[in-house]
Amino acid sequence: MKTLLRFFPMALVALFMTFCLSSCAAIGDIFKAGAYTGIIGVIVVVGVVIWLVSKLFGGGGSRNS
Repeated sequence: MKTLLRFFPMALVALFMTFCLSSCAAIGDIFKAGAYTGIIGVIVVVGVVIWLVSKLFGGGGSRNS
C-alpha cells in the first residue's frame, strides 16, 4: 500500500498531462518542425516511458532485504 501511495502523485501528473495535451496539435507541430525533430521527440518519449515503468516496478539496483 505504501508503494502505491508513493507513486500515486507521479501517476496523477502523467494522467493530467495525457488529458491536457492535444495529440493532433502535437503531431502538427512535429510535421512543421521536420523529421529530425520528430525522431528525437519519439526517442525522448520512449525513454521517459521506459524510465517511468522502471521506477514504478522497481527497476533494478541492489536491495538489501
